[in-house]
Amino acid sequence: MFFIKKKIIHPRFIIPSIISLIGLCIGLSSIRFALNSKFEFAVMAITAAAIMDAIDGRIARLIKGTSKFGAELDSLIDFLNFGVAPAIVVYLWKLKNLGDFGWMLVLFHSVSCCLRLARFNLNLDKVTEKWKENFFTGIPSPSGAGVLMLPLILSLSDFGSSYDYLKLNVIFILLSTFLMISRIPTYSFKGVKISSPYLIFFLLLIATYFSLLILYTFNTLLITGIFYIALIPISFVHFKLIKKNNKKVSESFISEDII
Repeated sequence: MFFIKKKIIHPRFIIPSIISLIGLCIGLSSIRFALNSKFEFAVMAITAAAIMDAIDGRIARLIKGTSKFGAELDSLIDFLNFGVAPAIVVYLWKLKNLGDFGWMLVLFHSVSCCLRLARFNLNLDKVTEKWKENFFTGIPSPSGAGVLMLPLILSLSDFGSSYDYLKLNVIFILLSTFLMISRIPTYSFKGVKISSPYLIFFLLLIATYFSLLILYTFNTLLITGIFYIALIPISFVHFKLIKKNNKKVSESFISEDII
C-alpha cells in the first residue's frame, strides 16, 4: 500500500484569500446593480471591494500569511474589481450614449488598469531604497476606479446639479487612464507609523470617517476623491525633494570615501 503525504496548508494562508474572494463577489455585483439601474448600490459595492482590498494584504502581513498565490490572486481580483467593473458601471450610466466611442473609453480604462498592475507586479521586489516604499508609480487601481466614478458619485451626492455628466465622464475616464499608466509618484501610505500618544486620536479619526461614510456616503466619497486628487501634485513635489536630499547624502558619502 502506498501512502501519499498530503501537504497541509495553514489557515493563516487561506484567510487573506477568502477576504479577497469576498471582495471579488462584492465588486462584480456592482455590474448587476448597474444593469438594474441601481447605481448607488453599484458605487457602494465597488467602495466595499476597495476596503476589502485595503485590508486583505495588511491582514496577510499581520498574521504572516503572505504567499505568491495570494499575491497573484489579489492582482487578478484588482483588475476585475477596479479595471472592469467600474468602467462597465459608468458605461451603463452615461457612456453608452456615445456608442462605439463610449465603449472604446471603457477599453482604455481596463487596458490601462491591466498594464498598471503588470508593472506593479514586475517592480514589486525591485525597490532598493526604503523611502520609495511610501510611493506608488502612478495611482493604484482602486484609486483609478475612484477617479473614474467621481462624476457618478457627484450626481448621487448633495452637491449634484445640472452638470453635463456625459462630458465629465469622458474627462474623468481619460484622467484615470492617464494617472494609472503614468510614472507620477503618489503616496502609498504604507510607511505611515502612528506613535503611541497619538494612536487613540488616529483611531477616533478612522471611526469618525467611517461614521460619515455610513451616514453621508456619497458626500464623503466625493470629498475623499477630491482630496486624493489634490494630494497628487503634493506627493510629486515631496518625492522629488526626498530624492534630491537622498542623492546629496549619497554624494557626500562618496566624497568622504574618496578623501
